[in-house]
Amino acid sequence: MGKPKLALYWAASCGGCEITVVDIEEKILDVADFFDIVFWPCIMDFKYEDVEAMEDGEIDITLFNGAIRTSENEHLAKLLRKKSKLLIAFGSCAHDGCIPGLANFYDKQSIFDYVYKESPSVEESSQGVFPQTSTKMPEGEITIPEFWNTVKTLDQTVDVDYYIPGCPPQSFQVAAVILAVIDILKTGKPLPDKGAILGADNKTCCDECPRERKEKKIKEFFRPHEIIPKEDECLLDQGILCIGPATRSGCGALCVQANVPCRGCYGVPPNVKDQGAKMISALSSVIDATSPEEVSRIINKIADPLGTFYRFSLASSTFKRVQFSDKT
Repeated sequence: MGKPKLALYWAASCGGCEITVVDIEEKILDVADFFDIVFWPCIMDFKYEDVEAMEDGEIDITLFNGAIRTSENEHLAKLLRKKSKLLIAFGSCAHDGCIPGLANFYDKQSIFDYVYKESPSVEESSQGVFPQTSTKMPEGEITIPEFWNTVKTLDQTVDVDYYIPGCPPQSFQVAAVILAVIDILKTGKPLPDKGAILGADNKTCCDECPRERKEKKIKEFFRPHEIIPKEDECLLDQGILCIGPATRSGCGALCVQANVPCRGCYGVPPNVKDQGAKMISALSSVIDATSPEEVSRIINKIADPLGTFYRFSLASSTFKRVQFSDKT
């Protein structure tokens, strides 16, 4: 029957998920030996026509990383869904929208105005010149993808079988998932339930953090560069905003072990719908204030609260984007 077929695709993301696949080190040889990699345009010269020519369901597994930002992203999501038996949202951008999803605080026109009209990096002669999806040139017509007004997650666009969270997913978790998949395909073991979160655990980042938490009351927040935190004490107890209470475990708490607060990239823990709301709820129980004015003073020390609480999950949150009266 030949080797199982594997595809990997990079939509709206930074490319870190591609790097983490290579970061599994010598286990990449197991992947190359077991799978027939039929589509990985970041690494090899594949064309979209190669995928379009395949039979429906011909690809056994697709690892799709990146959010859906443009018409090209959406086209490839739908195409790879059609051609794949299993479609996996690989990494935070495909899973939750991640950093590209922060654009949902704005609309398409305001983004274009800033980038092509107001940005000091734009030459004066080019200010106000916006990208067009179709442009006629002496050599013929050239086209570029359409920029959508809203960033979407992969499962807001197509049906998704599984999720591997992380920005990027930790390489040891990716290796474990890939080796488990190889074992399933070799032995015929049952697949996990559809919709399962792979390469992660079922608690919070706080549960795997080695720091001691005493749930001290917080009188003041500090940005990480403003203090040198104690290495054995909970960062949140020390007034450093750590999103660990609202983040799924599985990364090994690597950031907090390096004296860096959790940013929330592994997404919501089980039974939590909205990461930002969960974090706000957690903070409300530890802020030490006796008046609304004191609450405001303490909260005002948090730089960009919405961008911090929803850094990775705005597109998948309960409100998904900021609404504008004249935009969808």
